[in-house]
Amino acid sequence: MDAQLDPMKDDLPLMANTSYMLVKHYVLDLDVDFKSKVIEGSIVLFFETGSRYQKTSSPGKECCQSEFDQCCETRASEPCHVPVASVSACSSQMEYNGCAVSGKGEEATRLPSPDENGNHSNNEQASGISGSKDSCDRENHGNEDFVLVLDCCDLSVLKVEEVDVAAVPGIEKFTRCAKLSDVSKELGSVRNEIVHELVTLPANRWEEQLSYFTDCSQAPGCGELLFATGPWSLEVRKSGIQTPSDFPHAIRIRYKTNPEGRSVSWTADQSGKPCVYTMGSPINNRALFPCQEPPIALSTWQASVRTAAGFVVLMSGENSAEPVRLREDVLSWYYYVSMPMPASTFTLAVGCWQEVKQQSLTAATQTNTEFSLPSLQADSRWHEGTCGHVEYPCRFHHPAAGWQAVIPHRVFSPRSLVERCEERLLPLIPQCLSAAYTTLGTHPFSRLDVLVVPSNFSSLGMASPHIIFLSQSVLSGGSHLCGTRLCHEIAHAWFGLAIGARDWTEEWISEGFATFLEDVFWARAQQLPHDEVKGQQELRALLRWRRLRDEVQNSEEELQVLRPNKESTGELSESGASVVKYGLKAEKIFMQVHYLKGYFLLRSLARTIGEASYLASLQKFVRKFHGQLVLSQDFLGMLLEDIPKQKKSGLTVESIFQNWLDTSGIPKPLLEEVGTWKECQLVRQVSGEVTKWIQTNQRVRKSSKKKRKLDEETFQKLLPDQLVLLLESLLEEKTLCPRTLQCLERTYQLREQDAEVRHRWCELVIKHKYVPGYADVERFLREDQAMGVYLYGELMVNEDAKQQELARKCFASAQEHMDASSAKVVAEMLF
Repeated sequence: MDAQLDPMKDDLPLMANTSYMLVKHYVLDLDVDFKSKVIEGSIVLFFETGSRYQKTSSPGKECCQSEFDQCCETRASEPCHVPVASVSACSSQMEYNGCAVSGKGEEATRLPSPDENGNHSNNEQASGISGSKDSCDRENHGNEDFVLVLDCCDLSVLKVEEVDVAAVPGIEKFTRCAKLSDVSKELGSVRNEIVHELVTLPANRWEEQLSYFTDCSQAPGCGELLFATGPWSLEVRKSGIQTPSDFPHAIRIRYKTNPEGRSVSWTADQSGKPCVYTMGSPINNRALFPCQEPPIALSTWQASVRTAAGFVVLMSGENSAEPVRLREDVLSWYYYVSMPMPASTFTLAVGCWQEVKQQSLTAATQTNTEFSLPSLQADSRWHEGTCGHVEYPCRFHHPAAGWQAVIPHRVFSPRSLVERCEERLLPLIPQCLSAAYTTLGTHPFSRLDVLVVPSNFSSLGMASPHIIFLSQSVLSGGSHLCGTRLCHEIAHAWFGLAIGARDWTEEWISEGFATFLEDVFWARAQQLPHDEVKGQQELRALLRWRRLRDEVQNSEEELQVLRPNKESTGELSESGASVVKYGLKAEKIFMQVHYLKGYFLLRSLARTIGEASYLASLQKFVRKFHGQLVLSQDFLGMLLEDIPKQKKSGLTVESIFQNWLDTSGIPKPLLEEVGTWKECQLVRQVSGEVTKWIQTNQRVRKSSKKKRKLDEETFQKLLPDQLVLLLESLLEEKTLCPRTLQCLERTYQLREQDAEVRHRWCELVIKHKYVPGYADVERFLREDQAMGVYLYGELMVNEDAKQQELARKCFASAQEHMDASSAKVVAEMLF
């Protein structure tokens, strides 16, 4: 591993050498132990030879040889520009473990194990190879061995072995040999041939394929493989195997997670019950299982997860799993996915979740299905033609899926939140799903689970295949925040999952689209008249503009660029390795610039060509690119082709890059639009209320001794977004009297509003040192951790002893269960 790829640096390394070998399918077999806070088991990986390696060309071996030689000559102070396979093979931080076994059954020789238990962990500073072994370990292994590199950290790898897929009964149908026992060719080649035939089965045989993947994953091992772990990778080799084509294409890795691993969070839910879940870590899933993280490594998966009775396992899976009782106190849950997706989208949640059910849901679903019928006529055309993605059982080719406005869905939550979910969340799901379908057409996924996750979740929501996580913060107040956030996460089914960014630095492709579409979905879900929709969307545009303006003023310029790699976007090293620029920068996790600038770009394009034409272009883009990875130019180029010349106004892909994606700060075209939002009726109404409150505050200051009762009837009822704008505007006032703040809270019942409103109320409380409101701040920091990080900084910056004590008290109680990035940022504020 190159010294420049320091785990504490800003960039996230994607180490897997996907150009040489590409994972096509994972089979996980795991046990979840809440006592030890460990997930242990095995994962079987099925590979295809990567696109950049040609088995038949003799220069291939020379390539491997030269890469290893180049590695030995690379100075540690130089950045890594050579393939990862070559770097890792000679890294002074690696140590190989396991057995050197040939494909012909030669006697294995065990190398010394790194610890007394025979485990090998991804420590941030792995033990080095002694100098007597030579920096490239030529004497023991030879410097021409191919090295498979997987993304992996915070794991204890116990064993790596080749899987004897040829031992599976009936598997000979996947070879050109009549009987496997009579083969004349080397068994290793036969096994690889079987795997190749299995992973390339046509989509209409996916069930048979899944069954054989299961059988092969349970086949015996046929030789242990050498392996080494570094801070970010697991490296595997087979002695004497020099090419990816000859390397075993089915391997089994036995491992266990670390209780402190950064991919999962072990915590307690709101009812005090233990749970564990993948919380959208910046390092993705590499601390849950060894994998290939680069987006190009699209794969399918299946998983069996065993846990104690009483726990429910939810996962990214096409099936609604039902538990199988293995013993009186152990249940097994099985899920699978047949649509290839990046391993980073795999999601797991194990806890004492309760399913939320409602008798009247059927009627709501029927109503919203009828609401969507007008768009179905157009959608019937979507099933014509061929898709551009790799072959899989695609829903866009199934007429029945094309008529399904509301896909099957379930809601789960901790026991203490079931009633709130039944009242607030469950009725909204059919409405939002139907609105999404009306806008974009066929749902890419066949079903949906929605889980309200523990309070330490660092976001308001997260979308994964077939499952959405929501923060408990969306359940408070009215339906507005819950509905908009649900729409945002549903939009990710199309943009972020079915269509992914080929370069993870272009996250605006996911978040910008979801932010834009949440407004469209939510307006259609509410079935509002056009004028009301326009007013609400202009109000939300103004709020987002204010947020973007503040973020640009208070963040590093380099983090404000939506395409930080510019013309190098999407490029990989020869091995397929790359880095996610600023992927480990803690403060970036809390920034919204990719959401906001992406949203404003899409809004600008929609205004240019008209919303109806723009949404039609989005539908066209979905039809063409679902199941694929894209770059910004793929969308922009297709969109500009559809814009009539008279409407283009000089728009080109290059000008959009220059004005929106490749520069920091506020995009110039956006500055011209701000004034129009301030003229909409909803904004003018708020402006009038702000003036009243300023006048009220002035009267209170003059008459404070008289204890004059304030007239609360003169203030109008405001929408949640209007309340946010009102409180943000009042935050600009230098002084607000305690009586004014008391009246403000009482007038709008601020303590009962949604989390966005309560956040602004807490800011007012902190700024004006309103002691009666400190309990509201403490409650917010405890229950709304997804939004509370900023408030810690506000409590400290005032240099008020009571406020600083409150900040430290809240952090002390929450720190143990906070995600690592949030805890790091808050600790830097407090200490």
